[in-house]
Amino acid sequence: MDCAKPLQAAAIPAPADAASARQAPDGERRHLTVVFSDLVDSAEIASRLDPEDWRDIAAQYQGTAASAVTRFGGHVAKYLGNGLMVYFGWPEAHEDDAERAIRAGLLIVDEIAALNGRLPRAHQVKLSVRVGIHSGSVVMGKGGGAEADVFGDAPNIASRVQMAAGPIRS
Repeated sequence: MDCAKPLQAAAIPAPADAASARQAPDGERRHLTVVFSDLVDSAEIASRLDPEDWRDIAAQYQGTAASAVTRFGGHVAKYLGNGLMVYFGWPEAHEDDAERAIRAGLLIVDEIAALNGRLPRAHQVKLSVRVGIHSGSVVMGKGGGAEADVFGDAPNIASRVQMAAGPIRS
């Protein structure tokens, strides 16, 4: 009888394929706040400008918006041409991530208004921005790229909110 035998010694070895199935999952459940920000009427603006000028303006917008979100601890997950997707709560979580996201969204609006004053007058461009924010439970996992993929409704709803939002013009 093996009553006093340590548990490790009494364990039955698992088949090799079962061991790989028990490895840590390729995902982590998180509460995430997602921010989408994009320029309004960017296709129309791009059609009026030289491609290099448009690239410079879009880069200034992205840099300005990224600076605003990183100031509040956000992580720029993806640059989307005329917009960006930001995570609050990944890779580092804070108990006030939703508030940080809202403050960052408001700062984006203020900073784009300031950016309008710095754009060359010759381009006759006035940028306006839409921001959408949503929080929810997600699973962060690795997809095909280096960045984490998000599985859950939060990014989809944030994107829909951003698309439904009226443009904020300064």
